[in-house]
Amino acid sequence: MIDDDDDHLDDAGWAHGCVFWTELNTHDPAKAKAFYEKTLGWEFEDMPMEGMTYWMIYSDMETVGGMFEMKEPHLAQVPDHWMTYISVDDVDVRVKAATEAGATVLRDAFDVPDVGRIVILKEPGGAVVGWMTPIG
Repeated sequence: MIDDDDDHLDDAGWAHGCVFWTELNTHDPAKAKAFYEKTLGWEFEDMPMEGMTYWMIYSDMETVGGMFEMKEPHLAQVPDHWMTYISVDDVDVRVKAATEAGATVLRDAFDVPDVGRIVILKEPGGAVVGWMTPIG
């Protein structure tokens, strides 16, 4: 059943259990940007971060996600992919429930300044997903 009101959202505009963010993880940002600019009309804005660049993705001036370059040697064999982040009320509590339900932690919970707390999981079916408790 679809709930048309926003009572389920917290004060910051996010709700537990909903898709919060998506990002493209790629080895070739220029190639990815060219593809999405040509096919979807997306625009990209560089956002310098600690030792790297992150790109915000816009469609008609609306934020639709981000893009991350996989430069680290341990990511060399990981294919380009989209990563989805689901908002949860408390990452640390929820990761315990996830592992008890058969998930594997691929990256322990970590904090991203001004963003939130994130954990990367592989659920029992094999899909990789991020869970995050956003700040604010």
